[in-house]
Amino acid sequence: MAGNEHEVNRSARSGRFVTESTTEREPRHTTTEQVGGGDGEREVNRSASTGRFVTGTTAELHPSTTETQHV
Repeated sequence: MAGNEHEVNRSARSGRFVTESTTEREPRHTTTEQVGGGDGEREVNRSASTGRFVTGTTAELHPSTTETQHV
């Protein structure tokens, strides 16, 4: 996936995607992530309701409210 790497901005509070201008206005409450370009072997788990990252244990205990992504 060469050339597919890019940055995305997320609210640290809600886990939702935010614009670059939001990141500039609220740097303490947003995060910037590097995405793409991976081989899809790494797994991350997110809460389906909040979008926040959760542990593997949480994903196992609550499979109906979490999603697993390969990045």
